[in-house]
Amino acid sequence: MSNYDPGPGYHQTYDRPPEPVPHQEPARRYERRESASRRTALLIHTIADIAAAFLGLWIVLYLLDANRDNVFVEFVHSMAGGLAWWSQDIFTMDTESLRVLLNFGLPAVIYLAVGHGLSARLSRA
Repeated sequence: MSNYDPGPGYHQTYDRPPEPVPHQEPARRYERRESASRRTALLIHTIADIAAAFLGLWIVLYLLDANRDNVFVEFVHSMAGGLAWWSQDIFTMDTESLRVLLNFGLPAVIYLAVGHGLSARLSRA
């Protein structure tokens, strides 16, 4: 038997070790997962916007009859052509400007719709 006297004010409940604090790691993991999904959503959103911007810029440059020998115009045209390769000649109009508008405008709208839809879905998850 011990001769230790804790003194006045000693309560029996203090004799036990303190209750363990709940581990915070799952919350941190959830925050990291949420942060990663939001970053992925932002990346998809941004890529869709950039793709649509190149397609829209090519439409504007074409309609304004920009100099096709210019390096910038060539670059925009090659990027837009690469992004819209799958939709070329869907519309075969007699009016060339309407054909360019539809053949490059359709993929721009699809990229925006799909990219923003995926982004919204990921940010909600």
